Amino acid sequence: MLGSNTPRSVGAVTRYQLQVHQPPQDAISLAGEMPPNIVVALTDNRPAESLLYSRLEEHADIVNYSVNVYYAGVLPSTSSAPQSSTSSTSSSQSGSAQTSSIISVSSTGLTTTSASSSASSSTSSATGIPTGWSYRGCYVDNANGRILINTQPSSTTQTNDKCIAACVAAGYTVAGMEFANECYCGNALINGPALAAESQCDKKCSGNAAQTCGGASRMTVFATGNLTVVPVPVPQKTDLPGKWEYKGCLSEGAGVRIWKYQTILTKTNSATECLSRCSQFGYMAGGMEYGTECFCGDVVDIETANATARPESECKTTCPGDPRYYCGGGSRLTWYAWSLDDPLYKWSYPSGNNAGSYKFFVPGVVVPLITTLGVNGKISFVEKSGTGPPNSTGAFELDPTLTGDFSRAWRTMRGLKTDVFCSAGLTLPDKAGRQITVGGWSGTSTFGIRLYWPDGSPGTASVNDWQENAAEIKLQKGRWYPSGMIMSNGTMLVVGGQDGSNGAPVPSLEVLPRVGGVIDLDWLRRTNPNNLYPFLFVLPGGGIFVGYYNEARILDPVTFETVRTLPQIPGNVNNPGAGRTYPLEGAAMMLPQYAPYSDPVTMLICGGSTNGPSLVNDNCVSIQPENPSSNWTIERMPSQRVMPCMAALPDGTYLIANGATKGVAGFGLATDPNLNAVLYDPSKPINQRMSIMANTTVARMYHSEAITLQDGRVLISGSDPQSKAYPEEYRVEVFEPPYILNGLPKPAYTITNKDWGYGQQIQITITAGDSSNMRASLLGAVSSTHGNSMGQRTIFPKLSCAGNICTVTAPPNNKICPPGWFQLFILDGPTPSMSTFVRIGGDPAELGNWPQSKSFTKPGV
Repeated sequence: MLGSNTPRSVGAVTRYQLQVHQPPQDAISLAGEMPPNIVVALTDNRPAESLLYSRLEEHADIVNYSVNVYYAGVLPSTSSAPQSSTSSTSSSQSGSAQTSSIISVSSTGLTTTSASSSASSSTSSATGIPTGWSYRGCYVDNANGRILINTQPSSTTQTNDKCIAACVAAGYTVAGMEFANECYCGNALINGPALAAESQCDKKCSGNAAQTCGGASRMTVFATGNLTVVPVPVPQKTDLPGKWEYKGCLSEGAGVRIWKYQTILTKTNSATECLSRCSQFGYMAGGMEYGTECFCGDVVDIETANATARPESECKTTCPGDPRYYCGGGSRLTWYAWSLDDPLYKWSYPSGNNAGSYKFFVPGVVVPLITTLGVNGKISFVEKSGTGPPNSTGAFELDPTLTGDFSRAWRTMRGLKTDVFCSAGLTLPDKAGRQITVGGWSGTSTFGIRLYWPDGSPGTASVNDWQENAAEIKLQKGRWYPSGMIMSNGTMLVVGGQDGSNGAPVPSLEVLPRVGGVIDLDWLRRTNPNNLYPFLFVLPGGGIFVGYYNEARILDPVTFETVRTLPQIPGNVNNPGAGRTYPLEGAAMMLPQYAPYSDPVTMLICGGSTNGPSLVNDNCVSIQPENPSSNWTIERMPSQRVMPCMAALPDGTYLIANGATKGVAGFGLATDPNLNAVLYDPSKPINQRMSIMANTTVARMYHSEAITLQDGRVLISGSDPQSKAYPEEYRVEVFEPPYILNGLPKPAYTITNKDWGYGQQIQITITAGDSSNMRASLLGAVSSTHGNSMGQRTIFPKLSCAGNICTVTAPPNNKICPPGWFQLFILDGPTPSMSTFVRIGGDPAELGNWPQSKSFTKPGV
């Protein structure tokens, strides 16, 4: 007996609800009561315990329709649904009305169907079928494409149970069997599937002849929960994320990729998912191919790859993440572009002097591993053993004021007794500004502690050498590739490394002068070997920021316990596992702190690479680590860069230079040098901070450096990739930022007090420049190696002027400004003065009396 089939209006949608209140043997009469051109094909030769299956043909005037099937009373216990050795008992014997199934199809989008508690009773329950799963019918497959696209291995022992179990294990909610031995999974039936007559699913399962496993292009379907039925897909042209616009279908030539950033999204690929990923990482073109593949890149890449537009009919592979839409085809991309009205990034392209300039500085005598600008105004170069001539002492000092006189410019230094290969370097806060390197390569070298007391001055000869005695003073643990940092209490923190060349990890930290034993760090152990040369900074709140591999955290400065684990550092668009520290080497900086120091500090990390295919990062990421709600912000760089070097400039900008566009850090492991310099200006809005500057002709690969000189130029040195393509590089260059080339007169000042206490007010006398337009900046003394600028910090202290007398107020405490040596610059508009080295915070750890060994000259406190 039929219930009401009166149309119900839902907004502009007309729905026909058809209720069956007796077994389907009588349901054939339904066909005559359906609206015109909607055919419900029912069979009257199936027992009542079967589901009522319908083929629905859409009428052009009807947007949405459904068929609801109800059973009431006691139903027969037999069933013609796929059989198993165990029969089920009808739950409808209670006599209450039960919904067997709801089949719903929509031409406007996804529509779900549901199965009630009695669904399993109106079908068989094959042995082993999980609770909640039930048989949903025999469907036509491949009329418009596969109706389930996640293929499982075919099996000569295929059963309903086995296929369902495979789909459950793979995380799917729909299972289908076909041709007796095939199994398919998904979360919806896609491509506009139609129900077939039960008799067309006539293949016995290869593993159980009592069960049916589809037929020829017919699929036996089981599902759990709601069963979603999706119409024939189309390209997604509306409801796109952000400012994305549909562009069409593109061909991709044999063996030629239009876009190199590929992500395989087996279950989730769709225009929304793929394009959201692309725009997050700054790509303004993207597309999908082969259904599951997502690509990101730039519109210009289309022309570069000689790709051509193709008819939409060639991009007809369903998106697994949204089967309403197509995701390309075979060697065909459904592609999109971000609107140029609101671009994701705006890079600047300065020209002439505004682009800066690389210039040859001086012929070199050494291929340095670490460069350090000393408080004496000279640059120390230390090299690893085996680099350069066999009789090299491993240490040299360059006087930048004497580069016109090669014989006087370079001074050979002595005293190194162990190999500094991949050691850490710093300038100590003692009153002499001694330089220190710790760790090294192999054996005794890994325990090495080496000190140099800078003497002399620009134009005046220096005589001091390095000092080392491993028998008297050494690290507690041997370390190759460690990092060092001056803590807020004035001691030196040494973190990480390996116990020698490609040796076991040393996932620990220790303090110099020695305080207690080493402290094990499980997070370094877990991320070995991708965490070498970790980034270390004292935060204004007192904690210690550590960046390593693709992770970061804040440590307590006393216990070294983790105070906060920061969100994972983003990698590449196609690889969240891309790293930032050696061997996936990027570079890190702390962005400027401005008086009165109330704004949260920001950390910046640029470049890096990945394991495996070694697809190099082309982005910078930043975070305010002390802001509890802060997450990483991604800014796309103009080019890929691994092994970059960064240098903080006196005007608050940052130079990004050196490195390669392919590979990882290490000997012979990178190719395609990046010859372009990029200027990063944090005073500009996010995604508008990068300017594409001048190019060099010198490849600066593994073991290259960048440090800011006292005149504001950046010294660029090194490169030791041990590759035939890129020889050891002795030439030393300087990069001249625009403020050097702008033709404006440089300001100048004199200062008497060069040893500052926290919060102290220091007078300087302006001898050149307009004091009404001046700023002061402080740049921490830096040792540069492996993308790590140990000691880097940029501070803009308060500056007030009356006439030509200006007062600089020192930073207020040892957390905003850890004890140490800084270059003081005075800026008149964009132009910096020559710097003077000043010490801030004294020597609270009394390093001037350390080490207690006659082998070392000590300046005292």
